[in-house]
Amino acid sequence: MAFHAPSTRLGRIPGAIALLFAAAAAPAFAQQATLAPVTVTGQVPAPDVAGFGAVPVQELPVSVDVVSNRQIEAVGARRLADLTGFDPSVTDAYDAPGYWDFLAIRGFTLDNRFNYRREGLPINAETTIPLDNKERVEILKGTSGIQAGTSAPGGLVNYVVKRPTDTDLRAVRLEYTSRGSLLGAVDLGGRFGADSAFGYRLNVAQERLRPEVHNLDGERSLVALAMDWRIGRDSLLEAEGEWSRKSQASQVGFSLLGDTLPAVPDPRLNLNNQPWAQPSRFDAATGTLRFTQALSPDWKLVLQAGRQQLRSNDYTAFPFGCSAEGNYDRYCSDGSFDYYDYRSEGERRRQDAASATLRGTLETAGIRHALSLGLLESTVKNRLPDYAYNYVGTGTVDGMTVVPSDPTPAFSGTRLDERSTEISVQDAITWTPRLSTWIGLRHTRLHRESVANDGTGATAYTQGLSTPWAAVSYKLAASTMAYASWGQGVESQVVPNNGAIYANPGAVLPALKSRQVEAGLKGGGQPWTWQLAAFEIHRPVSNIEDCNNTGVACTGAFDGEAVHRGLEAAAGWTQGAWRANASGMWLHARREGSVLQPEVNGQRPVNVPAFIARAELGWKLPGLAGAELVGRASHEGSRTVLPDGSISIPAWTRLDAALRWERRVGEVQTAWTLGVDNLGDRRYWRESPMQFGHVYLYPGAPRTFRIGFSAAI
Repeated sequence: MAFHAPSTRLGRIPGAIALLFAAAAAPAFAQQATLAPVTVTGQVPAPDVAGFGAVPVQELPVSVDVVSNRQIEAVGARRLADLTGFDPSVTDAYDAPGYWDFLAIRGFTLDNRFNYRREGLPINAETTIPLDNKERVEILKGTSGIQAGTSAPGGLVNYVVKRPTDTDLRAVRLEYTSRGSLLGAVDLGGRFGADSAFGYRLNVAQERLRPEVHNLDGERSLVALAMDWRIGRDSLLEAEGEWSRKSQASQVGFSLLGDTLPAVPDPRLNLNNQPWAQPSRFDAATGTLRFTQALSPDWKLVLQAGRQQLRSNDYTAFPFGCSAEGNYDRYCSDGSFDYYDYRSEGERRRQDAASATLRGTLETAGIRHALSLGLLESTVKNRLPDYAYNYVGTGTVDGMTVVPSDPTPAFSGTRLDERSTEISVQDAITWTPRLSTWIGLRHTRLHRESVANDGTGATAYTQGLSTPWAAVSYKLAASTMAYASWGQGVESQVVPNNGAIYANPGAVLPALKSRQVEAGLKGGGQPWTWQLAAFEIHRPVSNIEDCNNTGVACTGAFDGEAVHRGLEAAAGWTQGAWRANASGMWLHARREGSVLQPEVNGQRPVNVPAFIARAELGWKLPGLAGAELVGRASHEGSRTVLPDGSISIPAWTRLDAALRWERRVGEVQTAWTLGVDNLGDRRYWRESPMQFGHVYLYPGAPRTFRIGFSAAI
């Protein structure tokens, strides 16, 4: 379920970048005969979320986690939220089964409108994003001002799609999950034409969704095609697109019963189970076009354009509050709650983006510079229809109460538009083989507009924002590096145009600039790899949300800050038949300086655990070549439920196990996987998000079995 809040308006992308495509390509082709050979072989690396080109992750002065397609398939992941088990810094933040993902990194919830990238270009994550055609998912941790014009602190997520293979690929994948979910997927790749100039990669997936949670059946489909054309020795043209559809209801959250934390119910129970409840549907069409031109052996130009079109029908029998007791942030003490019929049909969101990046190296006086100059233009055009959010009666937490429906679209939706132009410059300076410094600056000019469909609540503003970043790295040994970095991130916020709640409706707040310092060590070499990072993030907090609870008009303004200090550690070990990975994050997150809610000062934020640990142990079975038994453990500390810290959910630990057997049968490489998630069928509260001003509780998933088979030539 998505409540519609004022956002932004973007016009059409100016023709500047489109003209740049043609202007840059033409002289590049003209000078092809005089350039030194630059051979393009294999897959050209997709833009990485850190924005440093082909620099290995172990040499970057930032914290980045890369989850590969192999890891995604090994754990049976279907959505981004399924990947939280790989990194302790990444946690759930209102991840309702059946709905789109909300993630937190280093304790800050990512903004689905601004903190997500696909092939390096901005996308809207207010939809379901399939993983079947993704080569990897890159997770950048920390402030993101050098990579994004506006975004919440914590980090960025970048999806990288599968690209054409140099050799023929013919792969099929089948997976069956307990209760009857069935996935079938095909992955085809290769090259054709004179000198194998053309490449392709086709991914098709169809899944029948029958999860353990009741009233959550559905279907999903994916068709994705990526192609490239090696125009010459110095030029590469790549195009890819995907179409996906998912139709499935969502599991709504439980809540406090008055002032009491209830026992964990059957995790299969779904309160979104009224006879009139319908599955939500998410349709998405997304694609990019990228042209890479080598200008010399040391310089290249990358021109890229992308479009994302989303269409959604969002339906929910939605529990919200207890009017009988005057509590609108939790359920009633007796286990009843207010039921609402929520329907938003025909939501349309479109995002266009185009970028030009010039990247290369030069050397002066023995000092090497790796330079990057970038221009990014993006527009957003969202059309959110009038919607129903109507009280229809009282429900009960046993899920047995039936109430009537009321689909009347009584509330006005919004038209949201935004235009953003970003200019960035970055320089990685190598002073000696051991010492490097990194500096960067991004300037953003944005214009945002929003208005309700009935013409009320219009807001519009223009703002210029700049975010610097700097780092230093030093190689202590051949495989050990120390680094320190400082950077800013920025968020832009306007007071909603509602005079009943705000004394300054429509006012544009000064840019909310977060800042981060980080220091770390990275090391590698057999049999160990390891890394350690300490960080501190300061994020200004506005009182926009809290004004809704005052009952009187208040002035929208800054109201203190959130300060998150933490330590991340990870280590991997491989020796003979054994391998192990372990990681953890210790986080001291506090709210400071709030005037409107002084009781939250010094308190840990809601739904943010102070300690998280992940571990994996693999053992190659003797006497059975290609077979490995893998055990995984996830532990999360307690999470507060209320802002004043008076109620918390307890810590929990979950164990998963899988047996994977890979063997070659003739020319076919096969793999069998038998997995059990939540091995002990433990019941626990997984998370306690506060969403739309309401406390929600989500139980951990019950024990689930899955069996998978894949074959590739």
